Formats: sequence, C-alpha cells, structure tokens
Amino acid sequence: MYTYYIQKTGYIFIEPIRSYDIDKVLEIEKLCFSVPWSEESFRLEIEKNRFARYLVVKHEGEVVGYGGMWLIIDEAHITNIAIHPNYRRRGIGRFLLISLMKEAVKYGIKSMTLEVRVSNYGAQALYSELGFVKGGIRKGYYGDTQEDALIMWNDDIEATLRHWDNL
Repeated sequence: MYTYYIQKTGYIFIEPIRSYDIDKVLEIEKLCFSVPWSEESFRLEIEKNRFARYLVVKHEGEVVGYGGMWLIIDEAHITNIAIHPNYRRRGIGRFLLISLMKEAVKYGIKSMTLEVRVSNYGAQALYSELGFVKGGIRKGYYGDTQEDALIMWNDDIEATLRHWDNL
C-alpha cells in the first residue's frame, strides 16, 4: 500500500492490518502500553467495526508498528499508534501517521484528532510537526495513572499531506 525509504533503516511497508498480524501487534501493544488492548478488542476493531481503519508497518517482513483510527462523519479519531521500542526515533511513526492521514482523505475526511499523555513530549512533538495543535485536556483520562490527556487536532490534513509530499 505505502512504501517509504528511511535512511539507516531501509524500506518500510505500511498496509492494512490482517487477522494474522494480530499476534505481532499484541506483542508491540504489551511493550508500549501499561494497559494494553486485548486480542478480542483488536479482532472486534479489525473484523467488525466498519468505521475503523488499522494499518501495520512492516520492516523486512516483520511487524514493527501499527496504528488505527475511527472515521466519524468528516473527522478521523486516532485510536492508537505504537512503534516497537527497537524501531523508535527513526521516522517510522511519522510515516505511519502520514499514511493514516492519506487513508482518511480517501474517505473524504478533513480533520483528525487524538489524545496523548500530557507527559509524552516526544509524541506531542511528532504530532505538532504534522500539523496538530493543542485543543484541550481530558482530566484523568488514563485509568492506570489518572494522568490527563492532551487533546490535539489537525483541522486540515490535506494541507499537511501537501506539505510533506513537497519535501
């Protein structure tokens, strides 16, 4: 579906998630989140939720990341994005989010939103780089720590894509 070349990593391939990818996605989920989604949750999202779109990132045939979103009328809500810890800080998350934006635009989506831990400065920097701005706070959003979530919005994902396609 999407192919990118990253210096020092090589080619990554981003494609729709398949049922056979779920085991690898669950491994990454457990490495990245203190309260990981269950296998059942992923299966329901991938196999039953007609409003959900999920992508996986593969490097040399191995799943190294994934991301998902819900398409609701004219906006996309990012449900989760995770990159295996051994593959972080290489630009993979950026290309995954750009790919999610491209998918959303195919369905007529204009804007995108997400929540991110207020302490996750690295993710916030990536989202800002891709046109997301701070929109509010959800108090005590994360059940494991009661940490607040920062709500971020990108009201013109097509403009973001034009910018990144020109680089």
